[in-house]
Amino acid sequence: MRNDSGNDLPYLVPHSTEKISILYEDSDLLLVRKPHLLLTIPGRHPLNHDCLINRLQQHYPSASIVHRLDLDTSGIMVVPLNRPAHAHISRQFQQRNVQKTYHAVVYGVLQHTSGSIELPIAPDWANRPRQKICCERGKSAVTHYTVLEQYKDRSRLLLTPATGRSHQLRIHLATQGHPILGCDLYAHETALSMANRLMLHASSLAFQHPSTGQTLRGESPPDF
Repeated sequence: MRNDSGNDLPYLVPHSTEKISILYEDSDLLLVRKPHLLLTIPGRHPLNHDCLINRLQQHYPSASIVHRLDLDTSGIMVVPLNRPAHAHISRQFQQRNVQKTYHAVVYGVLQHTSGSIELPIAPDWANRPRQKICCERGKSAVTHYTVLEQYKDRSRLLLTPATGRSHQLRIHLATQGHPILGCDLYAHETALSMANRLMLHASSLAFQHPSTGQTLRGESPPDF
């Protein structure tokens, strides 16, 4: 973005006034619901410092980030409250032992009621922050989907990513001709105009609790 003098202007993210919901709390971690249009971590520009972790640290000074959701994506996140918990949960993400599900509303009617999308993803450096499908240099990415509801011009899906690549769900669905409604990066104009927000929500997380060793599952139903 440029101003009238031709100088680059910083991108200022929209400001969300919606509160963060605490879904679960113990001495090791929080399960929270991140609002739509709230950064996970602060941006570089001072006016982009409002974010999930900065808000949480006002009440939980030891809170840290172990995974992220895009600015446009709402939903459940786990937030460690001490270093051992952070290390334990981080290792689970790295080893792909964390089970995640998302709800999405996409353009069109899918041919199959369930399936998998396996396409490698790489950064599109010429069009940052976009990603692209790249068989030569892309990292493997797998998304499983199930159709929950279908309408005349859209479908509601349950998504289970087996990998966690940047923009994975958005670009995988767009390549199938079913972009997520409201997606300003990969949707065509019709799909973009069919929703006033990105219709993508992280709806559940399941992982091993760092202290008890028991499976902890959190739910955050979408509000769309």
